[in-house]
Amino acid sequence: MKILITPRSFASFSDKPLKMLTERGYEIKRNNTGRPYKKEEMLKLIKDVDGIIIGIDELSAEIIEKANALKVISKYGIGLDNIDINMATNKKIVITNTPTANVDAVADLTFGFILSLARRIPEADRKTKSGKWEKITGKSVWEKTLGIIGLGKIGRQVVKRAQGFKMNILVYDLVKDEKFAQSYNIKYVNLEELLQRSDYITIHIPLNDATRGMISYEELEKIKESAFLINTSRGGIVDEEALYNALRNNKLRGAALDVYSNEPPVESSLKELDNVILTPHIAAYTEEAIDNMSIQAAQNLIDVLEGRKPKNGVQKERNVME
Repeated sequence: MKILITPRSFASFSDKPLKMLTERGYEIKRNNTGRPYKKEEMLKLIKDVDGIIIGIDELSAEIIEKANALKVISKYGIGLDNIDINMATNKKIVITNTPTANVDAVADLTFGFILSLARRIPEADRKTKSGKWEKITGKSVWEKTLGIIGLGKIGRQVVKRAQGFKMNILVYDLVKDEKFAQSYNIKYVNLEELLQRSDYITIHIPLNDATRGMISYEELEKIKESAFLINTSRGGIVDEEALYNALRNNKLRGAALDVYSNEPPVESSLKELDNVILTPHIAAYTEEAIDNMSIQAAQNLIDVLEGRKPKNGVQKERNVME
C-alpha cells in the first residue's frame, strides 16, 4: 500500500512512527519540499495513495475527488478546516485526527502569550539587546479575569494553568459541562459579557462557517481597552484588519497570534505594530507533542487500513465549538 506523508515534522524526534508504517510493508512518500504541497502537486500525488497523513496542506473537494484508492485521511493535528469533509464522506474515506496529542503544548504557549503580553517581555528583550536599560511596566496576571472562548480539550488545559494564578475564569461555549465548571469555579457567560469583562481573552474553537470572522469590528469594540487578545486556534476566526485597527488606535492593549488567515502572513499589516506578538503557527511544536502526533496519526492510519475502527475517527465537527 502507498502512503503519502505531508507534515515535514512527522517523526522528527523518534523513528517509531515510521517503523510502525514500514514494518507493515507500506510504500512511503514524504514531503521534502520544505513547504506545504501546492494544489497541482497534491492533485498528482493523491491519485494512487491508499492513505495520507496530512498536516496543513489543502485537501479540497477537487483534490479528494482525484483520490482513486484513498481509504483514510489521517490528520496530523486537530483542526479539519483544510479538509473537505463532505467530499471525503461521500467517497467513504475515513477521516481521523489526533485530538489529545498536542493539547498541553498549545495550552503552554497560550499561557506563555498571556505572561509575555502582561509583562511586555518581547519589548523588554528588544530594548535590552539594543542597549536601552529601561524599566518597562507591565500588568499583573494574578487574580485577573480570563475569558476562554471554547472549552474543549485545549480550553480545559488553559483553565488548569490559570488556576495557579487564581484567575477568575469566564467561558463562552454552546455546550456546557456544569460538572467541570463547578470543579474549577468557572462561570459560563454569553460572548458579549465575556468580551466586556475579561482582562485576557483566549480563543480555542475550530474554524468553520459559524466561527469564521467571529471576532471582528463589533466584537472588538466591546473589549476593554486594557485587555489582551490571544489566538492559538485558527486565523480566520479573528478579522485581522479589524484587529489591526483596534491595536493601532489603542482600543485594545495588545494581542498575540500564532495563526493567520493566510500563512505565512507576508502581507499582514500587523507586523508593523509593537503591541502584538506574532509566531509562525508553533503552538503544537514541542518535541513531546510532535512525537505524540506522529504516533497517533500513524496508528489511526494503520487501524483503518487493517480494517479496525480507529480510536480517533471523525464524523462531523460540532456546529461551533469543540
